[in-house]
Amino acid sequence: MEELLRSNDPVWLSYVRHLLAEEGIEYLQLDDHMAALEGSVGAIPRRIMVLGEDLPRARLCLGNAALTRK
Repeated sequence: MEELLRSNDPVWLSYVRHLLAEEGIEYLQLDDHMAALEGSVGAIPRRIMVLGEDLPRARLCLGNAALTRK
């Protein structure tokens, strides 16, 4: 698995997950529990991981939705 992005913004992460699911790209969101344990003060961002072969297509998907920030 390769890291596609990391963020502390739950709304943005939700939208990214939605776009990936629409494209049929499998993903994992990591660090949810660690972020919750540290009190959600933003010290530990959550990561979206995709398969290496899906990484270019995932980046294109986000780029088409103008979500290339962070």
